[in-house]
Amino acid sequence: MRRLIPKSRAGSLVRFAVAGVLVIAFAATATAVAGLLQVRQITRYLDATPALQVSKAVVVPNPGSPQTILLVGSDHRAGEPFKYSNTDTMMLVHIDPNSATINLLSVPRDLKVQIPEGGAFATDKLNAAYSIGGDNLLVKILEQQVFPGLKINHIVDVNFGGFEDLVNAIGCVYTDVDHRYYNNTAYTDYSSIDVQPGYQKLCGTDALAFVRFRHTDSDIVRNARQQDFLRWAKSQFSQDQIIQSEGKLLKIFGKHAQTDHDLHTTDGLINLFDLVAFSAGHTIKQIPFPAILLPCAPVAPTANAAVQQTPCYVTADPGAEQSAFHQFMSRTKGQPPPAAGSTAGVATAGGKHGHGGGSVPGLSADPSDGVAQAKALGPLGIPIYYPKLIVSGAQYCSNTTSLCPVEGGAGSGYYPRAYLLHDRQGIAHYSYRMTIAINPVLGEYYGVQGTTWQNPPILQSPTQTKTVNGKQLLLYVNGGKVSLVAWRTPRGVYWVSNTLADSIGNRQMVSIAASLTRSGGK
Repeated sequence: MRRLIPKSRAGSLVRFAVAGVLVIAFAATATAVAGLLQVRQITRYLDATPALQVSKAVVVPNPGSPQTILLVGSDHRAGEPFKYSNTDTMMLVHIDPNSATINLLSVPRDLKVQIPEGGAFATDKLNAAYSIGGDNLLVKILEQQVFPGLKINHIVDVNFGGFEDLVNAIGCVYTDVDHRYYNNTAYTDYSSIDVQPGYQKLCGTDALAFVRFRHTDSDIVRNARQQDFLRWAKSQFSQDQIIQSEGKLLKIFGKHAQTDHDLHTTDGLINLFDLVAFSAGHTIKQIPFPAILLPCAPVAPTANAAVQQTPCYVTADPGAEQSAFHQFMSRTKGQPPPAAGSTAGVATAGGKHGHGGGSVPGLSADPSDGVAQAKALGPLGIPIYYPKLIVSGAQYCSNTTSLCPVEGGAGSGYYPRAYLLHDRQGIAHYSYRMTIAINPVLGEYYGVQGTTWQNPPILQSPTQTKTVNGKQLLLYVNGGKVSLVAWRTPRGVYWVSNTLADSIGNRQMVSIAASLTRSGGK
């Protein structure tokens, strides 16, 4: 794929802390049991950039106790004033040795807060706190206005330079791309991207474009995409794989990240590494931020100014914020099951044969459009299955309609998409993707995937198995929500992917998968 993202700093202002998580979750684990000399070598890697001056913002943890890390994605470069810097990724990570999960909670960049400016408080977005006062002010606002009771133990501030290198260093990441992502920066103010829908391997440039995309969706969807990418990345690599490239990862990390002073000491590193090593087998649990998206109301023009729009803020109910914070700080006992009652009665969901839809609210029968999708895929070398049930009000994306626009992207064949998926050995597998739009304006899509690759990384370690309508379904649960439901046959494997924000209910997800019906293919 051609390179579309400009390499200049001005063209790449949105950066991500996912790279920092990859290193902490992987490289730290690989070195947790290393000798003191190796730990000292790691501090030398981190010393490639000076420590952040945030001694008053962090609370140094006791050995063996849970830790909360603030990961900041920015374009800040060590030694430069923060007033020239931007951030739009603020991700909290909570690691508890007595929990079965590593908890993630992303805070929206557009969250409406009060920030000290010019000797007084002014209403502004949370990301402005970073430009005005760096990590210190950002932590202060988070602890005082967003999550009272929050105590940050470490700060990891990652700039954009190492993201592509880190993703490439771990062999790229197989990613479940929910819809076509296209934009040409020559015609818009947003960075370029050209990624097609479907399960596929994304390497540095495309991975960065996918994670940083914000052209046609919301702050909340982008946060969910970043967390999903992290979850997919963590699930794909063993400790042995990371050990082989730990030095390379740490060099990249040290060059492109700043941390608090405690992580520049051997004691601080050993404390964190021991904790991460103990939690290496834990799954990622995503805690959604209870965001309320406020409209962008127009402002009347004045004699000296043209018509403008007020900032599009995100806000939240204080009680809901505290509930999310409580979930984030709470321990998970064992693998989190689906929410209570969420899969009750799924054995009969969708009617006796799985295509009535009457017993599961929120679903509708739409076999005619499913058959049309299968025919559009043509004589593909895999049996093609479509769901007889879809979310009520949703529609299939199609090349013949404008429901899911490609925004000027040349070519066709994206909706539905037939393609070859290459595994890690380079073997090609027949694959297809049907994309279904719930609300394209908000970036809300879900998908149906089929492939002859029987054991792709995304299907490792299902949460539970349930037989519905004669199909043995594999359920994958993330934070109490069913994010994916899969079904294997002798000739292929199929799955239904939830939206990035897991907005489809658990029973609906199971019923949609149970209604998969063959039409076409070989």
